[in-house]
Amino acid sequence: MPIVPVVPALLLAGSSTSQFYNSLFDDTFAGIHHLAFFDWAILIPYFTILILLSCYGLHRFEMIRAYLKHRRKIEAEVPRPWPTLPRITMQLPLYNERDVVERLLESATRIDYPRELLQIQVLDDSTDETHPFAERLVAEYAASGVPIEYRHRDNRHGFKAGALQAGLETATGEFVAIFDADFLPPRDFLKRTIDYFTDSNVGVVQTRWTYFNRHASVLTEVEAMLLDGHFIIEHGARSGSGLFFNFNGTAGVIRRTMIADAGGWQHDTLTEDSDLSYRAQLRGWRFVYAPSIECPSELPEDMFAFQVQQARWAKGLTQVAKKLLPAILRSNISPRRKLEACFHLTPNISYPLMLIISMLTLPVMIVRFYMGWMQMLLIDLPLIVASFWSISAFYVMAYKVVFPGQWKRSLLLMPALMAAGVALTISNCRAVIEAIFGVKTAFARTPKTGGSLRPVNCAARYRRRSGWLPFAEIAMGAWFVWMIEFAIETFNFPAIPFLLLFVAGYWWAGFGTLWQEHQGRLRWQKQRAEAQDSAEAA
Repeated sequence: MPIVPVVPALLLAGSSTSQFYNSLFDDTFAGIHHLAFFDWAILIPYFTILILLSCYGLHRFEMIRAYLKHRRKIEAEVPRPWPTLPRITMQLPLYNERDVVERLLESATRIDYPRELLQIQVLDDSTDETHPFAERLVAEYAASGVPIEYRHRDNRHGFKAGALQAGLETATGEFVAIFDADFLPPRDFLKRTIDYFTDSNVGVVQTRWTYFNRHASVLTEVEAMLLDGHFIIEHGARSGSGLFFNFNGTAGVIRRTMIADAGGWQHDTLTEDSDLSYRAQLRGWRFVYAPSIECPSELPEDMFAFQVQQARWAKGLTQVAKKLLPAILRSNISPRRKLEACFHLTPNISYPLMLIISMLTLPVMIVRFYMGWMQMLLIDLPLIVASFWSISAFYVMAYKVVFPGQWKRSLLLMPALMAAGVALTISNCRAVIEAIFGVKTAFARTPKTGGSLRPVNCAARYRRRSGWLPFAEIAMGAWFVWMIEFAIETFNFPAIPFLLLFVAGYWWAGFGTLWQEHQGRLRWQKQRAEAQDSAEAA
């Protein structure tokens, strides 16, 4: 998340017109040409990276413009109804989802659609107690007349993509609706989405995610804002402009023949949904975004779970870019679509770049201490507008759509959103580098609690995998504390609020994860002691 760490003094201190022209041509400005080689070696890569990051910032402004231009067209699209409803298969992929599977099945089995035209597949790759529990629930629903079946694989070959592809072998529907375990499909979901497929060129209908635990904490509010930016602004802009956009892997319906035509579900990336989306759209299939149809879901409620989710998405999207961008650039689609595909598939490269920026900021501050404020104005101001202002405008706009009368609250949440972006830097940087160099890793499931206290043991197992990450984040926070000290000593006070965002972000991630691990261990020890007491009493 590109944040320029040095703010021009002019923004915070007044200056007369004469001072402006004097500064423009003063000796300090001219002195920039006499910087030493080492100074240039620091400044050139630093500003090159900032300019590159600012390009993605300018792209956010373009997304806002396109969304505002096309939003009414998206909202006004009314599909033609089917004369006779088609068959639909609902696929519910699971992996160790003991704490949310019950509510998922309850919602899925209440779907309002003719039973004779509906098939529900529970695709379970679980290796824990989810397997017998889900199997028993499915048997109970099937006995009551629900058209539901249970499929369990004793291996995770292909992960989610492999499970979905295996399910197609026995699927009876012309269309496939997919819901991850942390989603609650509304009762009217299928009837509201299926009519879009009366257009034989439509391959996917993607609905908008909502979040029933949005207000659980500041973290979940920030997560919701980040996802709202994607679903409201990006999906709205791309679909309205006729550009490629992605199926999000859940809360959507897919035409089965489109899956086959595009080459089926493939598992060589961690975001099989984006991979299939681009392959299908290159084949000429049309995707529909239906923002008026909402599907509730659960957000991760602790920092490490959030990082696990975001790292998987960052790695997967970078893998898709590496896999498909050459074919996209060679295709006969319009240059506008090609350019947008590049922006869409490569934004996570900003995380390695931000890590480099983090390491360069202190030497850059030292070098720039000897420069005049006019250089900072001419160089920094455009970068601040392109990066910081674009982020603020992007997410405030999305929040305003969701909460029209409460959008000012988004301004209060903006520092936390910026800090959360910083908190993802190291974990997402590792994910992107692994994707670039072809390092294969397993599909890391995002821990879900279902709002219960029972899954403490399961959640703790996931948190213990944080390893060295929180300590690296704490160290990076300390690095920025050192920069704040330097800024105070050199009277560079305008830089301090930006540097504090980095400290807050890194320490929120590092100390937050360690605290959650500690709390998990305490609860696990308490549960184990209670179990031992119960066994002794028996």
